Amino acid sequence: MMNLYRLCGDLSHAASILILLMRLHKSKSAVGISLKTQELFLIVFLARYLDLFTTFISWYNTVMKVLYITSTATIVYWIRFKPTYKATYDESQDSFYHIQFAVLPSLLIGFVLSMFGHGFDFMEWMWTFSIVLESTAIIPQLIVLQRYREVENLTGNYIFTLGLYRALYILNWIYRAYHETHYKHSYVAYFFGIVQTALYIDFFYYYAISKARGGTLIVK
Repeated sequence: MMNLYRLCGDLSHAASILILLMRLHKSKSAVGISLKTQELFLIVFLARYLDLFTTFISWYNTVMKVLYITSTATIVYWIRFKPTYKATYDESQDSFYHIQFAVLPSLLIGFVLSMFGHGFDFMEWMWTFSIVLESTAIIPQLIVLQRYREVENLTGNYIFTLGLYRALYILNWIYRAYHETHYKHSYVAYFFGIVQTALYIDFFYYYAISKARGGTLIVK
């Protein structure tokens, strides 16, 4: 069921990806962008949306899922393989070990939590894994921002709308649990959603200051 929180969250999420695509296309540069964060988000979407092959909910639902996967895959492809972007991507600044410290722990945590809640179910494991992994996916990008410190305007807007999406989706989950008969509270989603949103707080602070002063966004 659609509600205002979900609609605004979806629009904010889609806007964040489109802003990043526009930023890359406009600047022809991947400076300040974390490829590892984009790879983590791609893994999140691929794991979460496995039901594309098994369950049809609505055309809106299907289109949004395909949009997230294809647009994020495009960003990964551009930065990793297209010479224009690959030449400007500085891997030394994007040094977070995302497989070792994000993907593998999230797989394990997701497995334990899904077993504890439902017994073994592969789809449930992948959904829980995606929720856990998404909570840490922004970390490589935040590290890159701190190393460059000065954040380009579109990059700042991308991260702001991405953080706003998760905050809105927490409200969406709570709203649905109270207003939809078959939708239950997911305390795993709440917890990791709060963790994910909390990681953006420092960035939100500097973003708000830069907008209020009309100056360049500087992350310290």
